[in-house]
Amino acid sequence: MLSGVQSSRAIGREIVTVQSTTQLTNMSLERQVRLKLASKRSPEREKECQEWIESVLGAKFPPGEIFEDVLKDGTVLCQLINKIKPGSVAKINTTGGQFKMMENITNFQLAIKAYGVPDIDVFQTVDLWEKKDIAQVVSTLFALGRETYRHPEWSGPYLGPKPSDECKRDFSDEVLKAGQTVIGLQAGSNKGASQAGQNMGAGRKILLGK
Repeated sequence: MLSGVQSSRAIGREIVTVQSTTQLTNMSLERQVRLKLASKRSPEREKECQEWIESVLGAKFPPGEIFEDVLKDGTVLCQLINKIKPGSVAKINTTGGQFKMMENITNFQLAIKAYGVPDIDVFQTVDLWEKKDIAQVVSTLFALGRETYRHPEWSGPYLGPKPSDECKRDFSDEVLKAGQTVIGLQAGSNKGASQAGQNMGAGRKILLGK
């Protein structure tokens, strides 16, 4: 039989083993997620976004820095939306630590939503700050690029193809009333219908060669 001390040590080793196994499993899952997200990235789309941002701002990305590192602190993103719509972000933080930098990202997100980018198209802060999903950051920039087409005050440059215009038709009151009448007749009853009315739609005999 194991003494109390030996038993405690054995249980402790089991707990450590379980914890180590759990940590390894979590690390493996996180690695798989990172690989999956990395596979979603498109160097071509990222390059297109970078060239668009550089064109809008009139300045090149710092040489040697990768795409997400340039955008990470949110300053470039805030400068971008301020160029597209002046005054969108009142204050851009350039100092103050990570919380101030993350505040830049939040302000950019709020600004592009106010500009018209749908909430569903806006990346989460961790997608950029922790590099969780750079592909989603790129998708957000393309969504912003699409939105600029809908603002006549913006003369370019543009990102991505122009979205198709919604086909809208304006009908007069007379046309709308006529349509309601047709619907009413189609949905109405045969109450009081004559024999002639009942014969409407009956099969017709077609005589050939006459």
